[in-house]
Amino acid sequence: MSEHPINTAERAPSTRRGSLAAGRLGVGDVVFFVVSAAAPLTVVASAAPTSMRMGGIGAAGAMLVCAVVLILFALGFTAMSTHVRNTGAFYAYVSRGLGKPAGLGVSFVTIFAYAILTVCFYGFIGFFGELTFGGLFGIQLPWVVWSLIAAAVVALLGYRKIDVGAKVLGVLLTAEVAILLVLSVAVLVQGGPEPWSAAPFDPKEIFFAAGAGSLFVVGFGAYLGFEGTAIYAEEARNPRRTVPIATYLAIGFLGVFYAFTFWMLTVAFGADGVIEIARGDAFETMVFAAGAEYLGDWAAIVMQVLIVTSFFACLLAFHNASSRYLYSLGRERLLPAALGRTHPKTKAPYVASAVMSVIAVAAILVAFLLGADPFLQFAIWTYATGVAGLVFAQAVAAVAVVGFFARNRRGHSVWRVLVAPAIGAAGLITGFLLIAFNFEIVTTMTGPINWVLLAPTPLLFIVGIVIAMIIRRRDPARYAALAENLDDERAEA
Repeated sequence: MSEHPINTAERAPSTRRGSLAAGRLGVGDVVFFVVSAAAPLTVVASAAPTSMRMGGIGAAGAMLVCAVVLILFALGFTAMSTHVRNTGAFYAYVSRGLGKPAGLGVSFVTIFAYAILTVCFYGFIGFFGELTFGGLFGIQLPWVVWSLIAAAVVALLGYRKIDVGAKVLGVLLTAEVAILLVLSVAVLVQGGPEPWSAAPFDPKEIFFAAGAGSLFVVGFGAYLGFEGTAIYAEEARNPRRTVPIATYLAIGFLGVFYAFTFWMLTVAFGADGVIEIARGDAFETMVFAAGAEYLGDWAAIVMQVLIVTSFFACLLAFHNASSRYLYSLGRERLLPAALGRTHPKTKAPYVASAVMSVIAVAAILVAFLLGADPFLQFAIWTYATGVAGLVFAQAVAAVAVVGFFARNRRGHSVWRVLVAPAIGAAGLITGFLLIAFNFEIVTTMTGPINWVLLAPTPLLFIVGIVIAMIIRRRDPARYAALAENLDDERAEA
């Protein structure tokens, strides 16, 4: 029950300043947003050789293990989505499961993680844009130009109706998945230099090999943004059905796709050969080399172009998610209230979207003026910080699911809302600790800088808790209105 019951009229100023476009997104649209945020082509092209380089042949199996952990969490997560409908997602879930101070703390961590990840992808797209368009088409422009072009397009799409962005993502995602599936089929048909090996799925190669921890650092990072299904609950058609189905489809697809394509590389080069390549100087070209060998040079060229569009799809997905978190906190007056406005025609959170665009452009220009390397510094450092924050938020949300249903299972089975999410929470907590204690793997740096990049996550969590306590003491009515559902199902809790 709410600590300070409040009627609908009193709640209106903080929760109904602007409404998103309800009923605009179907299951497919939400899946496109979530899978695009994971950027499957870039994961296969970069994470596969990197994880094999550091952790060995068990990379494909580790991807499946991470998917299982996230599915277990998702069982309770999606059950909770039928009772808690708020575009703030983790903020609302943690508030209802662990209390509003923890909810506000995790909201600050989450919006920072989403925003910093959005920013990082401008570094990636600038780097690969300069490399690809310069090398393939002779268009010699500095990385900052490609980043700013991407920012302009994202700003335009962020202002439009949400389903416009979903259609763009659908086209880009289909293209990047298709090229990898075509390559995989070609490898399986033609065969590799060695017999097929099941070693990538051997438990001893997944859990007990030297450097096995690094497999899960890369693995959990590969599923970034899967929780975005709940962010779009207010804009989904029949969210009680759409959110669970989209979540299971997104995680299930990514898990099978990653495991299959990672394993495909071991077939293409052989179980021994792929590790030799992964530990060589040109390990990052592994997927492109496979494309050229099994499909022809054209495939390597196509994949270079699709790397850029994959990062753009990822960027657009995270920009939309970040905008909705800013909108949610603006609607609650935890951030400037103007962020809670939606466009009268498109119903897009246009103010929050514009603020994200301004932040991104400012970050791009600062990085360029300081002479930062777009990949090794601007992109990688911010990516590492964002991954740590988002996995932390997922772990807290998993615990909150158990807390929410521990008092009342609301008709759900013990397995779905208590046992499965508890196992998922244990896996996510382990994942966060692996990331924290192996942070140099993500940043590629050693020394105190790693603790500096990790620091925002615990600090923002503590700051949010303190702010919630201050609000509770100074403005009980406002505190009681935090993290409410738009359709007022609070009475169930």
